[in-house]
Amino acid sequence: MTVPTPPRHQRPRLPDVRPLDRLRSIKIKLGVLVAAAVFVAALLTWIGLNNALGPTRTFPIVIVIALVMTQVLARGMTSPLREMTSAARAMAAGDYSRRVRATSRDEVGELATAFNRMADDLEQADSLRREMVANVSHELRTPVTALQAQLENIVDGVEDPDPEAMRAALAQTQRLSRLVATLLDLSRLEAGAVDLQVSDVPVQQFLEEAAQEGRLVGASKDLTFPVRVDPPELTLPADRERLHQVVANLVQNAVRHSPRGAPVRLEAHRAGGWVQIDVIDEGPGIAADQRQRVFERFARGNTPAITGQISTGGTGLGLSIVRWAVTLHGGTVEVADTDTGCTMRVMMPSRRTSRPATAAF
Repeated sequence: MTVPTPPRHQRPRLPDVRPLDRLRSIKIKLGVLVAAAVFVAALLTWIGLNNALGPTRTFPIVIVIALVMTQVLARGMTSPLREMTSAARAMAAGDYSRRVRATSRDEVGELATAFNRMADDLEQADSLRREMVANVSHELRTPVTALQAQLENIVDGVEDPDPEAMRAALAQTQRLSRLVATLLDLSRLEAGAVDLQVSDVPVQQFLEEAAQEGRLVGASKDLTFPVRVDPPELTLPADRERLHQVVANLVQNAVRHSPRGAPVRLEAHRAGGWVQIDVIDEGPGIAADQRQRVFERFARGNTPAITGQISTGGTGLGLSIVRWAVTLHGGTVEVADTDTGCTMRVMMPSRRTSRPATAAF
């Protein structure tokens, strides 16, 4: 009966001896190794010849001891390389959990540290990919199932094709359209740079239009959308489409979490060389330790580590796209520190900048 051979990384291994880890150069380590081998060989030869062992017995013993010592020290020096080889093979098979023991300070230790960082990035990217597939699949399935049930009821005569039924079907179709638009934006962002068509945007008119869209989205909750711009003639150099993407996402997020009948305030004013735009709601807010994480991709309310005002009905891309679009203009976006509700604060340069139209996503 043939006994199966365990995988290489599961086989018992000799303990690694790493007395040279404190040395900061592989060349110094090799020099120390050679010097130590020569010194030990010379010492043992002198001892053997002075104790009447004779050359025939002294030299073989010296050679064996020197080889064993060199092998032990060299094994500790090259151990990270073997671990990296094993971990790379595991990654090729889809296992990104393997890490390398990086204790030395030389070039091999730096390589091991860089390898571990790469493994962390790959593991995170794989996790994000899996989560995106799960999120998108869920978001597609929900409106498709509802739309299919609606149409089946109409075809079977269970429900009449009246305006109310058509509005319900249209709402599901619009939800699908928004999801597809978000995925298209994601593909454009991942592809690289996006050109900006910068023009002077009248902030008062722009926020009034955003408020009107918000009234349509939050009609079922009787929300109000007061707009305040100081001064009223304030303008902002920006790509109107991207700026609409920013404010629309923030308004939709505020609508989703605002209590019935509450106001969602849109405010803007000049702050030095910046234009500050605030979208303020009276929802549950976002925990202070989660205010940076909400701008990460796929940050959702059903993530155990996140509590507060985060979308539970989206793909978790909205606020990440907001940050990308704002950064593209040379601005910043953050969750302002407030006692109640949530204030999403966007800071945009009040003058046109010559920065390249690229931003990390």
